[in-house]
Amino acid sequence: MGRAFEYRKEKKFKRWAGMAKAFTRIGREIAIAVKEGGPNADYNPRLRIAIQNAKAANMPKANVESAIQKATAKDAENYDEVVYEGYAPHGVAVLVETATNNTNRTVANIRHIFSKYGGSLGTSGSVDYMFERKGVFKVKMENADLEELELELIDHGLEELRQEEDGLTFYSAFVDFGTLQKALEERGIEVVSAESQRIPTHTKALTESQVDEVIRLIEKMEEDDDVVNVFHTMDMSE
Repeated sequence: MGRAFEYRKEKKFKRWAGMAKAFTRIGREIAIAVKEGGPNADYNPRLRIAIQNAKAANMPKANVESAIQKATAKDAENYDEVVYEGYAPHGVAVLVETATNNTNRTVANIRHIFSKYGGSLGTSGSVDYMFERKGVFKVKMENADLEELELELIDHGLEELRQEEDGLTFYSAFVDFGTLQKALEERGIEVVSAESQRIPTHTKALTESQVDEVIRLIEKMEEDDDVVNVFHTMDMSE
């Protein structure tokens, strides 16, 4: 079915290249959450989400607790969330979300990958307008009246509910992320994972060889330890 389909399929079932890399990135998310809202998950919605995502990645409880303790230490590393914008080959827009304790290192690496694989690093705002930022919740439910639930959650920021092979996915506007998260928690709905995604408002169709070039850049970008997410406007429907 083509390289784009295979890449999309692989991404669906295996978000990060390896478990160790996933744990590193979740650890950084925990550190940022603790710095932002404290180490008590009962009062820190972002930390609750990070812990949920850790469970979804099969991160051991001991690792999660260690990450929280490490983040509260006086000499804890500070991570900045920085978004880089640019273009892959053939005019495909790319947004790269990072969590870094050394922005000079990160921007040098991002610029190098763009340049080496036929793309270019852009300025802030150069491609951001091509994406809509959404809250995305993967949930586990059984025997639910989805039509009634959807109507109920619309008042709490739900924009779309999709039934997929691996469960239900709820979408909200990014500004309603916390509101929908709270509504799901109050109803006892098990959230498997929660994240923000940048969804392209339009996509660009490419030939198979052009797809290979773009995917090569994206894969190299995702290999960088500071990179959390890579979003793009390449058409992945084939």
